[in-house]
Amino acid sequence: MSAYATAVFDLDGTLLNTLEDLHLSTNAALAAHHMPPHSLDDVRRFVGNGIRKLIERAVPAGTDATEQETVYQDFCAHYAAHCEDHTGPYPGVPELLAHLRAAGVRLAVVSNKGDFAVQELVARQFPGAFDAVLGENEAAGIRKKPAPDMVVAALERMGAARDGLVYIGDSEVDVQTAANVGCPCISCTWGFRSVDDLLAAGATTLVDTPAELERVLLGRTRKTAR
Repeated sequence: MSAYATAVFDLDGTLLNTLEDLHLSTNAALAAHHMPPHSLDDVRRFVGNGIRKLIERAVPAGTDATEQETVYQDFCAHYAAHCEDHTGPYPGVPELLAHLRAAGVRLAVVSNKGDFAVQELVARQFPGAFDAVLGENEAAGIRKKPAPDMVVAALERMGAARDGLVYIGDSEVDVQTAANVGCPCISCTWGFRSVDDLLAAGATTLVDTPAELERVLLGRTRKTAR
């Protein structure tokens, strides 16, 4: 038997390496407004709290709300057209998901990325792998992470209880989300944050590869914070 009945995953930095496409779309939107570009590492630090927060962090200080909104819209248009140019699963992730499904684990994705991109990316990159997929949809009254709403909504869509739930992510937002849900959190070190960042955020269980994550999720080993 698996150690957990239900596994809810973050998307960017956990299942998919999306950083280069996020970086390119950010700089394309900025360039359209004659704003200075950012490095890949800058964008790595900016992501995690949704696209609007990414743009808020990326535009120069003092940018007015109207222009910031236009940059946001330009980002969304560019990203919708280019979100898979350089994006793909981390090595071992497809096998991880297949093994979890074979073990009877319910699987969901919750991401602060816009729902339009989340649905498209998951459908194309992981067809049929998940029982529930949610992107940012605060217009529907579902607060984005680290509020617990998205995870709760995913559980409702799956008809799953919180008993046996585990949350998997790669950032401080994910650690906070799991704490707000009241479930265990497994932090992936291959994503957008360093081990030191994760430990400082309160991570208690860290894994270095999808194969190691599989062993933890299926109850074959336990790994704690180093």
